[in-house]
Amino acid sequence: MIAIIDYGIGNIESVKNALDRLDMKSKVSGDVTVLSKANGFILPGVGSANEGMSNLKRLMLDIFIKDQIEKGKPFLGICLGMQLLFDTSEEGNTSCLGILKGTVRKFRKERKVPQIGWNEVIIHKINEKFVKKIPNPSCFYFINSYYCLPKDKSIIAGTSVYGDTFASFIVSSNIYATQFHPEKSGKAGFQLLLNFIRRCI
Repeated sequence: MIAIIDYGIGNIESVKNALDRLDMKSKVSGDVTVLSKANGFILPGVGSANEGMSNLKRLMLDIFIKDQIEKGKPFLGICLGMQLLFDTSEEGNTSCLGILKGTVRKFRKERKVPQIGWNEVIIHKINEKFVKKIPNPSCFYFINSYYCLPKDKSIIAGTSVYGDTFASFIVSSNIYATQFHPEKSGKAGFQLLLNFIRRCI
């Protein structure tokens, strides 16, 4: 079973619907007792970093997420769920989970924000199982005003360009994270979710 972490912030149902379409048993919950039974985790999110972290701490999910990742369980962060893995975000000067070293920065003012729509992703870790059967490059669907700057460039599995070149997805041991929304990204997005599912079972 894959757990979708419910911390009171957007895009939970679309991820659940995508897993249902892939015939993967999943559970939406913010209860650590329920979540602890899962084989893998997805942290989705559309919203502010400040609200996201506040909700995670209130539910004690910040501690739970760190613990499960340390135990080696597969973890997928989507959009805000990717950004919250890093040290800090410029959005509200928020201290995030600090699981990955780096910062989250807002796109430059000359770009329209948020970025909404399809954008190309160049895959760098072509031998990574997470991107198996996904054409390189591929287009995925984005909704974001901020982007991640990992300190360790070796975890960058794919990049995109929106004014700046930025890390659009990362792979670090059992951590996978995408700035784009695979559940909204058609065939390539569903293949990516299927690859994650296979990592969990």
